[in-house]
Amino acid sequence: MRELTVVPVPGPGAEDVLIGHDGTAYTGTADGSILAVSSDGDTIRRIGNTGGRPLGLEWLPEGRILVCDAHRGLLTMRLDTGAVEVLADSVDGRRMRFCNNAAITADGTIWFSDSSAKWGIEEWKSDLIEDTRTGRLLRLGVGESEPEVVLEGLCFANGVASAADSSFVVVAETGTRVLRRVWLRGPHEGERDLFASDLPAHPDNIARGSDGLIWVTYASPTDPALTFLQTKAKPWVKLAVLRAPEHLKPKPKRTVRVAAYDDEGQVVHDIECDATKWHMATGVREHEGKVWLGSLVEPALAWFEV
Repeated sequence: MRELTVVPVPGPGAEDVLIGHDGTAYTGTADGSILAVSSDGDTIRRIGNTGGRPLGLEWLPEGRILVCDAHRGLLTMRLDTGAVEVLADSVDGRRMRFCNNAAITADGTIWFSDSSAKWGIEEWKSDLIEDTRTGRLLRLGVGESEPEVVLEGLCFANGVASAADSSFVVVAETGTRVLRRVWLRGPHEGERDLFASDLPAHPDNIARGSDGLIWVTYASPTDPALTFLQTKAKPWVKLAVLRAPEHLKPKPKRTVRVAAYDDEGQVVHDIECDATKWHMATGVREHEGKVWLGSLVEPALAWFEV
């Protein structure tokens, strides 16, 4: 089991992590802040604030980052001024409830997830308990303002990553423990299939590393109670659980686990880390042999060496 180096940040829930060429780690916290953390963890500066709840982060040209904000939609932020611009906050005239994670293909197209059309981030457990299957994978082309729905009916759409050659995109479906693939070009163009299925735990964010692999966080092992609610429970049982006190609802187990897949969908790494001081990995970035992790619940990033 790997040991983690924990890097505290001034805010709760450093959910995702993005790494610059110089090793600087960027993350967003529950108070809306976007933070830059030096590679040694000694220096932290606030880039700006989205005014919402930032989750997934990606690089854009011209000194900007893409921010998936659970409250405000798809945003950009300038690294020099912290200025925020809204790229998209609605789909077919209806506000997004839970913009979550994204990937950008070589042509500049943004592929991103909206986890639920019913529940927001504060009640993310409710979407899994009720099994609404209202998650979506969306695309936004360069210069466009109206996202296109590419996949719908997903059981909590989550992390998004693209192939090294941009021939496909993958979206994690947390509730059903699968990674779904959409082919963008090549002999399978237009087809949809499973990139990986029957995962050993519930996937959260996914991201391509500098090693060319698609890294996947496992936010929690499978939970028999959640599986029962999703597959066998009657509607009144689900309703009773939704109304129950928070401490009685199924919750993630304390764990830190990530995996890495090649573009053929084969597992290259499956790594567990000590969860004593830090847990619930929801964001991941491999950068030159160093794997950075973000967490929805921790006021800190963490990292380990591959």
